[in-house]
Amino acid sequence: MTALIELEHVYRTYVTGDTVLHALDDVSLAIPEGQFVAIMGASGSGKSTLLNVIGCLDRPTRGIYRLAGKNVTDLSRTELAEIRSAHLGFVFQSFNLLPRTSAVENVELPLVYAGVGARERTRRALAALERVGLGNRAQHTPGKLSGGQQQRVAIARALVNNPRLILADEPTGQLDTRTSQDLMRLLQDLAATGITIVMVTHEADIGSCAQRVITMRDGRIAEDRVQVPHRTAA
Repeated sequence: MTALIELEHVYRTYVTGDTVLHALDDVSLAIPEGQFVAIMGASGSGKSTLLNVIGCLDRPTRGIYRLAGKNVTDLSRTELAEIRSAHLGFVFQSFNLLPRTSAVENVELPLVYAGVGARERTRRALAALERVGLGNRAQHTPGKLSGGQQQRVAIARALVNNPRLILADEPTGQLDTRTSQDLMRLLQDLAATGITIVMVTHEADIGSCAQRVITMRDGRIAEDRVQVPHRTAA
């Protein structure tokens, strides 16, 4: 499999007064296209910083990051924003939906920023909602949706630009166990279509649903293992 993500000797260092913090400390990593990866570790281990670097939300202090074969390490903010728009989808713990806006309009937002026409925006947003099993909830506002349904809307929004990579930051953090399992099945199904998924989680049962688990400790990769992903019954 071709590597979509390649990090070579990446450091992310923060300096506060006389204190130097290596949030990432010589991290080298390759993630193939279509793999579902969980990044785990204690608070302060570097897992969120690693996700931010992979998502082009932060840049390495030293080292090289290649995304889809392109060296993105020293790109400008504008260029990084273009990379995020073209290749990446983001899913967050807090859903980040506009409360007075319908599900379909929330999903359309990335296409609005991309300058896509209204009719095509709606068509693609409805298709994305169908893909996550919410085609019949398109006109509902977030307040009329359960937590799990809101997160599915957020995933549809991440999918609407047909990204090669989805980055999920504690996507089950506000969900109950059953709803979390349903969401993991959805992410597994998306990975099976060839989308690369990189997910930060602190929950072992959620991490067990990924094909690969990378454990961070003190800014370094402490363990990197491939596993048979757990899949709960529907």
